[in-house]
Amino acid sequence: MTARTSYIASQALRYSISLFIIVTLIFLIPRMMPGDPFISLLGEEVYYRSPELVAELKAQFGLDRPLPEQYISYLQNLVQGNFGYSFHYSQPVWDVIAYKMKWTVVLLIPSVILGAILGIVMGAAAGWLRGSGMDTGITSLFLFLYSMPHYWLAMLFVLVFAFYLGLFPLSGITGGGLEGLEKLRDVLWHMTLPVSVLTLFGAAYNYFIMRGSVIQVSGEGFVLTARAKGLREWEVLFRHVLRNAMLPLVTVIALDFGFMVSGALLVEIVFSWGGMGTLVYDAVLARDYPLLHGSFLVIAICVLAANFMADVMYAVLDPRIRGGEIE
Repeated sequence: MTARTSYIASQALRYSISLFIIVTLIFLIPRMMPGDPFISLLGEEVYYRSPELVAELKAQFGLDRPLPEQYISYLQNLVQGNFGYSFHYSQPVWDVIAYKMKWTVVLLIPSVILGAILGIVMGAAAGWLRGSGMDTGITSLFLFLYSMPHYWLAMLFVLVFAFYLGLFPLSGITGGGLEGLEKLRDVLWHMTLPVSVLTLFGAAYNYFIMRGSVIQVSGEGFVLTARAKGLREWEVLFRHVLRNAMLPLVTVIALDFGFMVSGALLVEIVFSWGGMGTLVYDAVLARDYPLLHGSFLVIAICVLAANFMADVMYAVLDPRIRGGEIE
């Protein structure tokens, strides 16, 4: 077994253990929350007046059994790919998640791509012109954006661009009643603000990684050699510096897909975007245990998968690991 293969195998084992711990926490935490899932399902009046009905429902969903038995049954269902049945939506959990997840992906893909492009371009320019007025101004702006909570910027965008200026809708995915290209344009119009918020946060993170990487690479000897050959500054930047500065950003962009799944949740709630954010919010209010289990598990898998892919890409791209030197 090569050093690189051994490294990837050890990472896979580490993430498998992490996933098992997360699965256990996902099972326990919803049950530790105050409230009863059947209060929102039946209403308080029926819940308190019909204890027999409540007991029957608990037996039907297995909530009358001891906690260890519920946990074992939960693990068995997961191994079989059975996410359970949602109390709140009266549908299989996987069907609900699959429908909601596609709308989250609709936000994530353009946000990650645009955030990567904006962060790379601005970070490369600022790092190459380190100490200039442009560097100071752009760095201050992105530091402000990076330090700001996602939901606060989302609310600010809603207040300014939707409420006061009326340039975009306040909430939702589409106004409804549209088909074909008109529906597509309406969805794009509705998603402009949430995509803008997520893009700015992704760009801010990528900007600092790219700026630091360009500054580090700019001090290498081959850059001085390229300049001594008479190459113009833009040729040195694009032909030599960026090629070497992109390595750490490749893994960061892979992580963006995982972390934006979790970071997009609060932004979706602010914009009432019908994705995983509103799904988790509804599931928490309803104390819908199966839906909470499935939603948190999908989010956790996305984050872990993104981290694992970043580690694999690092093992493939890093010359030290290719050469068998793992630190």
